[in-house]
Amino acid sequence: MDRIAFRKMHGLGNDFVVLDCRGGGRVPGAAAARALADRHTGIGCDQVIVVEPPRDTRAQAFMRILNADGSEAEACGNAARCIVRLLAEETGARRLRLETVAGLLDAEALGDGRYSVDMGPVRTGWRDIPLAREMDTARVDLALGPLAEPACSNIGNPHATFFVADAEAVDIAALGPALECDPLFPQRANIGVAALLGPGKIRLRVWERGAGLTRACGSGACAALVAAHRRGLCGRSATVVVDGGSLDIAWRDDGHVVMTGPAAQSFEGTFPASLIGG
Repeated sequence: MDRIAFRKMHGLGNDFVVLDCRGGGRVPGAAAARALADRHTGIGCDQVIVVEPPRDTRAQAFMRILNADGSEAEACGNAARCIVRLLAEETGARRLRLETVAGLLDAEALGDGRYSVDMGPVRTGWRDIPLAREMDTARVDLALGPLAEPACSNIGNPHATFFVADAEAVDIAALGPALECDPLFPQRANIGVAALLGPGKIRLRVWERGAGLTRACGSGACAALVAAHRRGLCGRSATVVVDGGSLDIAWRDDGHVVMTGPAAQSFEGTFPASLIGG
């Protein structure tokens, strides 16, 4: 029976099945991603990450991101740190570049178990997020239950960040599915619920597009910092506390957002190719 090798990795509990297809092998489609991500009959993960040869010669690898529901995501900060760790250990290089469908991501292995990724420039125009109609993206006309007027941005993928007094008190698992699929978001959206814990510290919980409630969302943490600064709630850098730990986020003057945090490998293994129809 043919078997396929994989790594199980995570960034603050946002977990991934990583498949290395740089040497060949079939890139899994939507059905295969759903099978692998199933926590009862597959391996279980928030996203399946496929490492492929780069299309752009300036990058070391191409990173494809498949959500648990089989849809493809443009960006995933926690996954990017995991792949940077994989490449840094493989090559010994400190500075690396990943290619994604959203563009090139410059990254650095800091040598202390943390990895820094330049998530690229933030886009805040309503067409860039995208929204279905024109409006002020710093205070979007959208409400459900206790949540209202999110700040929206695109960090390689669309985000809506709602500010509340207590992020723990919001039942994001109940509200997230409807907000993710609201007609205002033609490409759906990641839904964040954020609270200010103090100067330079934000508590964030995220309903992730295509994956559901997650312990961490790197691009969501970037979106939360951008949203807080646009609202005048904090400066251009902050520690964002997610369910799985903390990320340091900085919004540089050139518009790029840099995310710094850990990346971990849980284990390696193989699975039968029949699991994904191979």
